[in-house]
Amino acid sequence: MQAPAIFLVDNGSLRPEATFALRRLAQALGRVVGREIEAVSLLHSHKIPAEELNGQPATIVKRRMRELFKAGQREFVILPLFLGPSLAITDYLPRVVEELRGEQPGLSVKIAEPIAGADVDEPDYRLAQMLEDHIRPLLDAQGDAKLALVDHGTPIKPVNRLRDAVAGQLARRLNQSVQPCSMERRDGPEYAFNDPLLENLATIDGYSGQHLVLAMFFLLPGRHAGEGGDVAEIADNLVEQAGFKSVRVSPLIGEHPLLLEILKQRLKQVVD
Repeated sequence: MQAPAIFLVDNGSLRPEATFALRRLAQALGRVVGREIEAVSLLHSHKIPAEELNGQPATIVKRRMRELFKAGQREFVILPLFLGPSLAITDYLPRVVEELRGEQPGLSVKIAEPIAGADVDEPDYRLAQMLEDHIRPLLDAQGDAKLALVDHGTPIKPVNRLRDAVAGQLARRLNQSVQPCSMERRDGPEYAFNDPLLENLATIDGYSGQHLVLAMFFLLPGRHAGEGGDVAEIADNLVEQAGFKSVRVSPLIGEHPLLLEILKQRLKQVVD
């Protein structure tokens, strides 16, 4: 019986560095589990010119699954490279799978849990552990710094609850206050649960004029995270315009080796 094809799936980006990072992670995970893992995005990445990806074009779930099905592959496992239950994997991905099942009788698709696990209020403790490992050197270099955990911002409350729960875990690990915040949010009072925004941290009592350490609740580099991303730009503005003495930004979660252990476990839960 043919083994299932395994996709490590992110949301996708128009920036080549995101695809390169996803590929490195898929290759590293493949070495750990002894299986071939394909780097596949949900959206966007297939639009990157192949010459910007060393001649190897990126692909997306719908396209790649159709290609492999035509080649005789019937079973697929999708390993979401998502921190929590984003709409991309709770709404869009299931609709894609149902569309493909309608086209291709006999298609079998299993979707693993996101990185945080099934419970957003009691997330996998290893997320906070990775963040702690990334920010301790920054805190040691600037012992009196304020600490914030920043994510992208979300239109749904469960993802926000996950971020706040991890911030709470991190605070307990460090015995230090951790302010959760969002890079951006949609307009309207119904999305106010994302507040405060990163750009507004100086308005919080005791923050303005301080050193700030940012724990990055992001997985891969792209338009928002990493060098030259939106968070880096906001961090620079916090120093230039908001009066922070300095802002130090942690590495991304995708750079921590413990992530491979979590992904291995998520894969085992559906493959076994």
